Amino acid sequence: MTRAALFQMTTGIDPQANAAAIVDAIVQARAGSAAMLFTPEMSGLLDRKRDRARAAIRGEGDDVVLAAVREAARREGIWVHIGSLAIAREDGKWANRAFVIDDAGEIRARYDKLHMFDVDLATGESWRESNAYTAGEEVVTVETPLGRLGLAICYDVRFPALFEALGRAGCDVIAIPAAFTVPTGKAHWHLMQRARAVEASAYVLSAAQVGRHEDGRETYGHSLGIDPWGEVLLDMGGADDGGSAGVGFVDLDPARTAEVRTQLPSLANRRAIAGQPAS
Repeated sequence: MTRAALFQMTTGIDPQANAAAIVDAIVQARAGSAAMLFTPEMSGLLDRKRDRARAAIRGEGDDVVLAAVREAARREGIWVHIGSLAIAREDGKWANRAFVIDDAGEIRARYDKLHMFDVDLATGESWRESNAYTAGEEVVTVETPLGRLGLAICYDVRFPALFEALGRAGCDVIAIPAAFTVPTGKAHWHLMQRARAVEASAYVLSAAQVGRHEDGRETYGHSLGIDPWGEVLLDMGGADDGGSAGVGFVDLDPARTAEVRTQLPSLANRRAIAGQPAS
């Protein structure tokens, strides 16, 4: 058995304050005997006003949140998955980038969100992530204390081809950090997270943003830990039931993964479909 910690956040517009919150969560995770901490999408800055956000967004080498998390991971001796940070690219656009940091504070993997959230919701909310961010191009997995970890971010959850690729890569755990809107969360959050766990016969860990944020938006919350059978092991609550920011824990059992893959060997049974590559 290995233990993971999930940090459900209400990220604001001040990177220094957000960094301090994550560092505190790292200390809590280590005290709770977690091998690894997971944070949500946009852990370092959540600001829908892009002109204001631009003043706080830096390249990797100058990002205060990344630096603080690397130091805290090294000091506490714990791995950290930063769900994502807004990172300045050399071409003037930004990347929505996840980081996996080991217990020596070294970056083991980076993943840029593949699918941009460009939508118009019935509530009147309109989002154009691609106006400021450049989509990633690569599927990323990395070995961690929890096993092979596959990386995704928020809107990626709606695109099965990514999770087909992560399943073929033999992932034991998939991280799906998020800043889900309330209407889409109520409709689809639990449904899709559980489906992804079942499809990949893997644990899914989804640290989420929650509540009312400084920039005026509201996020759904419900950070989840789900086992390979699709059972919800941890649900930290959300905007609909008084859920708040905090650290939660979930224990992962490799024997459970092996049991599910033996009972329902869907990964082994996959066949090529016309026009699609064989697994």
